[in-house]
Amino acid sequence: MKSVNEVDFIADCAHAGQVDKIGVPYIEHVRAVAAGLAPFGDALVMAGLLHDIIEDTDWTAEQLREAGIPERVVATVEAVTNQKGVPYEEKIRRIMTNGDATLVKISDNAHNSHPDRAAQLPEEKRVRLAAKYRAARDVLWAAADDRDIEAIVTIVNPSLLAELRERTAA
Repeated sequence: MKSVNEVDFIADCAHAGQVDKIGVPYIEHVRAVAAGLAPFGDALVMAGLLHDIIEDTDWTAEQLREAGIPERVVATVEAVTNQKGVPYEEKIRRIMTNGDATLVKISDNAHNSHPDRAAQLPEEKRVRLAAKYRAARDVLWAAADDRDIEAIVTIVNPSLLAELRERTAA
C-alpha cells in the first residue's frame, strides 16, 4: 500500500507540465483538494491527490491498482472521473451515491469556486462557472453532513461558509 507522500509523487509526476484554467501548475489544485480532505483520513487525501489523474493524464484505473493504490481510493477516483457524453449534472448525481466521492467533489468544487481563482477568469467564464458550481453544491451538499462540508470549506474555501450557514439556517 502506498503512503500519502508516494501518492503525492505519483500525482506530481502525472500532472507535470499541466496548468489549470488560470495558468497555475495543476498539482496545486489537486493538493488543495487533498488538503480539504485531511480530516477524513489518508484514503480520502489520496483520492483528492488523484481525483483528476484518469481524466487528465495517461493513467488508468488499472495502472493505479497495479501501482499499489488502495481499491477504495481507485473506486473513488473512478466515481469522480468525467465520462465522455455524460452531462455534468448527471455526473454530480452519480457522484452523490458514493460518500467518499461526494466529499472529494465537495472539496474540488470548493477549490474551483475560490474567489482568488475565479477573479482571474474572464467575466463571462467566471459567471458561467459560478452558476455551474453553485448548482453542483446544491446537490452535493444535500448528500453530505453539514459538519463534513464545514470541515472541507474551512480549509479549502472559507468564503463558502456563509453560503453553508444560509443553507443550514433555511
